[in-house]
Amino acid sequence: MDCIFCKIISGQIPALKIYENDQVLSFLDIGPLSDGHTLVIPRKHYSRLDQMPADEVAAVAKVLPELADAVICATGAEGYNILQNNGKVAGQLVEHVHFHIIPRVSDDGLGYRWNAKKYPTGKDQEIQRKIIAELK
Repeated sequence: MDCIFCKIISGQIPALKIYENDQVLSFLDIGPLSDGHTLVIPRKHYSRLDQMPADEVAAVAKVLPELADAVICATGAEGYNILQNNGKVAGQLVEHVHFHIIPRVSDDGLGYRWNAKKYPTGKDQEIQRKIIAELK
């Protein structure tokens, strides 16, 4: 497999590790958006979050609060974003599930666009029905 995160997990590529256990590895991003930008990944390879078993998602989610707190305390940031992308169209550059902990301070220039819109009449209920049907 030619996955850079799998190579980090196996020790083929070095990383500045922050935390690790049997299911999770965390390390500093080599292309940080801010000081302390940290990645949290499952040790098993999954391309997208929806491919992961719930217990493995829970193992990653369980350590996110503690890691986020450590990053914020260490960097003195005022807040943080937790970001997780799925698929190239959503901005995922490495096709291995990963969560970003991105420390934020006032006027850091990072920002993000949230281009909210309104549904045309009835379209929201149509989408709701389709999603519910997929859950059954």
